[in-house]
Amino acid sequence: MRSGEAFGVVPVDKPEGPTSHDVVARARAALGTRRIGHTGTLDPFASGLLLLCVGKATRLAEFLTGLDKTYQAVAVLGVATDTEDREGKIVSTSEAWRALSRRQVSEALSAQRGASLQTPPRFSAKKIGGEPAHRRARRGEEVRLAPRTVVVHVLELLDFSPPQVRFEVTCSSGTYVRSLARDLGARLGVGAHLSSLRRTAIGHHVVEHAIPPSALEDQDRVRQAWIDPVRALDHLPSIRLAPSEAADVRLGRTVRIAAEDADTAVALEGDRLVSVGSVGAGVFRPRKVLDD
Repeated sequence: MRSGEAFGVVPVDKPEGPTSHDVVARARAALGTRRIGHTGTLDPFASGLLLLCVGKATRLAEFLTGLDKTYQAVAVLGVATDTEDREGKIVSTSEAWRALSRRQVSEALSAQRGASLQTPPRFSAKKIGGEPAHRRARRGEEVRLAPRTVVVHVLELLDFSPPQVRFEVTCSSGTYVRSLARDLGARLGVGAHLSSLRRTAIGHHVVEHAIPPSALEDQDRVRQAWIDPVRALDHLPSIRLAPSEAADVRLGRTVRIAAEDADTAVALEGDRLVSVGSVGAGVFRPRKVLDD
């Protein structure tokens, strides 16, 4: 499906190994366009759902990036690493996990639900003075990252096979699951790191509907998985435009509309996405015009 025919979102199931950028590069070659971006990086050792925005849909990425994410993950108790995952150097070990019960582990996970301040990993893409923190950390420099508010909606123990803890988490965008593993180890007093991570959902988009990167060359598979812009943004409130109103919005003009206030809303003419904007005091203000 070439970008000249349509624009939309392709859900891809990234395997362990390649970077998110590797998947984007493959999609650019397969789909014949440079205009492809994703809506949330996965580390190379992680797998799961990437939403690739194709063509003009790259302008919609910001409205998908902020969606809640769901993951299944495995933490290993008793071993802490400098990167908080299996890729790092071991910084401490403990055998105290042998005395832990399933109940203690479950309660330690439950204690991390809700809103809290989370300190990002030193080895992360968070920038300090315009430079990713992981670069400074690899040079041996001191890295201090300010904690930020994250929200953990769901955090459930799926299996406890000591020292491995398999859990599922649904959290706000920007939450570091490896930091949840780190904090689990700290709460239990044994240390821990993340050994496996799989993203299963972004908002209501699920990995079961995604295709592997190898299927990007298959236009039929891409077409079957394709998410049109209206469906991609159906988590946002929508307003309906008459033809004359749609014509004004396409020119970037505001229009009066009978709709509830919304910081972000999609404007439709029939089944076509015309614009993304805001509604206030009975006026729709286009922010991005997608339909020429």
